[in-house]
Amino acid sequence: MKRFRANETALKSDARRIFQAALEAADAGNALRRHVRVTRNFLHVGAEKLDLQLFERVVVVVVGKAAVAMAAALEEILGPRIGRKVVVTKHGHAGPSRHVIEAGHPVPDEAGLGAARELDALLRELNARDLLLVGVSGGASALLPAPAGGVSLAAKQKTTNLLLRAGANIRQLNAVRKHLSYLKGGQLAALAYPATVVGLLLSDVVGDSLDVIGSGPTAPDSSTFRDAMNVLREFELVERVPQPVRRRLELGVAGKIAETPKADNPIFRNVHNVIIGSGRLALDAAALEARRLGYRPLILASSIEGETREVAAVHAQILRETVAWGNPLRPPACILSAGETTVTLKGHGKGGRNQEFALAAAFGIAGLPGVALLSGGTDGTDGPTDAAGAVADGSTIARAAALGFDAQQSLAQNDSYPFFDALGDLIRTGPTGTNVMDIHVLLAAKTEPRA
Repeated sequence: MKRFRANETALKSDARRIFQAALEAADAGNALRRHVRVTRNFLHVGAEKLDLQLFERVVVVVVGKAAVAMAAALEEILGPRIGRKVVVTKHGHAGPSRHVIEAGHPVPDEAGLGAARELDALLRELNARDLLLVGVSGGASALLPAPAGGVSLAAKQKTTNLLLRAGANIRQLNAVRKHLSYLKGGQLAALAYPATVVGLLLSDVVGDSLDVIGSGPTAPDSSTFRDAMNVLREFELVERVPQPVRRRLELGVAGKIAETPKADNPIFRNVHNVIIGSGRLALDAAALEARRLGYRPLILASSIEGETREVAAVHAQILRETVAWGNPLRPPACILSAGETTVTLKGHGKGGRNQEFALAAAFGIAGLPGVALLSGGTDGTDGPTDAAGAVADGSTIARAAALGFDAQQSLAQNDSYPFFDALGDLIRTGPTGTNVMDIHVLLAAKTEPRA
C-alpha cells in the first residue's frame, strides 16, 4: 500500500462544513414552512386541507429541542389566528424568545412537570370547535413529564436514569415512558378530543415511527404495558426501579389499568399526523455539500443503531477499506450515515454518544493519513455537554498521548469530552433549532504518493 500526503486540518474543516450543511437543511422552521401554509381561509398541512372558518380557536402546543424554531414558523404562518400557545424546550435552547418554558432533558425536572400541568389544563378546555396544532421534536418525551397515577416525578427520574445508563435505545426508553404517563402514547390526543388535532413531527428516530417520535403524544401507541415490563426485564431493572413504577406496569400487564390508545380508537378520526423532517433530508444536503467540495459522496444508511463503540469501529473499518481498496467508493470520498446509537455507561466521565463515537473510531483509523471523521448531534448538544460532537483523524490518538491523555482510559471512563476539548476537536454549534438524529461524516482525501 502506498503512503500518501494529506492535510488533515483541511479534511476536518471540510467535515465541519458538510455537517453544517446538514444542519441548515434540517432547520425546523424551514421544514415546517415546507409542509404548512395558509391560502385564504384554508390551512394546508401535507395532503390535508382544513377550513379555518370551521374553528372558533386555533391552539398551538410545541415541545422539543426544536420547539422555538417551530413555534416561530407557526406564528409567521398563522399570525393572529393563534388563540393560545404553549412552547416547551430544553434548558438553554430558548434564546431570546419570550414565553417559552425551559425544562430538563434527558432527565425530566420540575419545570417540565409544571409545563405538563399547564398543558393538561388547556387540553381539558378544548371542544369540537377547536383546532390544536402540536409540534413535536426530539426531547419532547423528557421535556413534558406527566407521571400517571401513583408515579412521582422522582420515580420517573430514577427510572429514566437507570434506562439511560443501561444503554436502552429510544424505542425501549419510550415504551416505558409512555406507560408511566398520562400524555404520551396518544394520550394527549385523547385529552384534546373532540378537538381536531394536527401533529407536526420532526423525526429524530430511526424509521420515523409516529409513536416513537417524542413518545407519540398524538399517535396511536403500538407498545403495551407488557412491552414496557419486558424492557425492564431485558436490562435486569425490574427490582431496581422504584416500587410505584414496577407496580403500575404490573397492574397494566394484568389488565387492571387501561392501555394507551391504539389505532382503532375513535379519537384518532380527528387526528392528522405529518412528518415534516427527518435525518434523510439532512444527509441529502450533506452529500450535495460534499460533492461541491470535490468528494464523491455515498449515503451509507439513514437508520444506524447499536452500541456506539461497535458502530464506530465498523465505520472506521469502512474508512480503511475506502483508502486501501477504493471500496465502497474511490477517494476523494465522503461516506455519510445517520442514526441514533446508544452508550452503556460504565465510567463516570463527561461526554456524549457522538464524542464517544469519534473517540472509539479514532482507534480504528490511528496512523492512517488522509482521513477524518466527524460525529455530531443535529440538536447541537451531545449528552450533558455544550458540544454537538467531535472530529477525529489518524493522528488523534498520538496527539492526545503527547498531551498526557490515555485514550483507552478515556474511553473506558466514558470521558471523551475533556479528551477532545484538549485537542480543540469538539464541535460547538450551540442550540441549532432542529433535531433529526446524529450525522456521521467519513472523509478520505485524494492524495499524492510520496516520492
